[in-house]
Amino acid sequence: MIKRQLQVKPGTTARRLDHFLHDQLPEFSRTSLQRFIRQGMILVNGQEVKPSLPLEGGEVIELEIDYNDSEQDEIVPEQVDFGIIHEDEHLVIIDKPAGLVVHPGMGNLSGTLVNGLAHHYHDLSDINGPLRPGIIHRLDKDTSGLLVVAKTNHAHREIAAQFEQRTVNKTYQALTWGRWEPVEGIIEKPIKRSGQNHLKYAVNNAGKPAVTEFRRLAEFRYLSQMEFHPRTGRTHQIRVHASHLGFAIFADELYNGGVKRAKGYLPEVNNILKHLLHSIKRHALHAHRLEINHPITGKRLVFSSPLPDDFNFLLKEIHLLNG
Repeated sequence: MIKRQLQVKPGTTARRLDHFLHDQLPEFSRTSLQRFIRQGMILVNGQEVKPSLPLEGGEVIELEIDYNDSEQDEIVPEQVDFGIIHEDEHLVIIDKPAGLVVHPGMGNLSGTLVNGLAHHYHDLSDINGPLRPGIIHRLDKDTSGLLVVAKTNHAHREIAAQFEQRTVNKTYQALTWGRWEPVEGIIEKPIKRSGQNHLKYAVNNAGKPAVTEFRRLAEFRYLSQMEFHPRTGRTHQIRVHASHLGFAIFADELYNGGVKRAKGYLPEVNNILKHLLHSIKRHALHAHRLEINHPITGKRLVFSSPLPDDFNFLLKEIHLLNG
């Protein structure tokens, strides 16, 4: 593991971050450094940035890099199971199962969606580099549901612009702890990587703006079925916002939605909740609906993914618990 802090000298001639780091860390390829930057292992002034960030001098660069993840510079095609909702010559709509990592990273160098895409398709967009062919946005490992993949660079740019302009509509369904009041509204809380745990994010006034709309679909005795519309695309956004308000996603261990949350209930209720937590084996969050404009025709496309079996089983059991 490398942990290091670099200070960019004041007055430095403007250079891209990845170029600067390649000079400072010649043991890593530029492709690897770009990957580390995208994965948030390299921060500039405490913020996640793009590899192309121009340095002006005076910046503080923090690195936390694992040597074990530094050698992969190309994607190995592998047979990986994932669903395809729609496909044409410009894009693919994937129905990602829970447990599947989108692209290689720390601790997941193979068996990812990208490995499967490389096996299934010969040509995908390369705008995000050779390690993320076709990837415009991502879902967390344990979040199931819809994801758009670009086949061409033109399609990638057009769809990425829609994300930037917030014309892409994404709808998630989730099961959360607690009973939401009010039953609908907007969460506007900035988000930043946690200072205590680099895997987590937290509401922080120094973070990037993050906006999530919410609506309660059903109320149970101890839990709620919710619908979320993220209007920005911050990492872990829905999970962070829900947890911040005290309504963590059910079975989300990272954000206080796991087994510890079941404590304090009557023993018989505690046992049932623990059984349900172990039964789903992932956090109860599903990317249910996706709306984008086709990158060539401009036609509005609407896709939906039904709740997966584990989610439906959970809802059935909760109805029984509700009595």
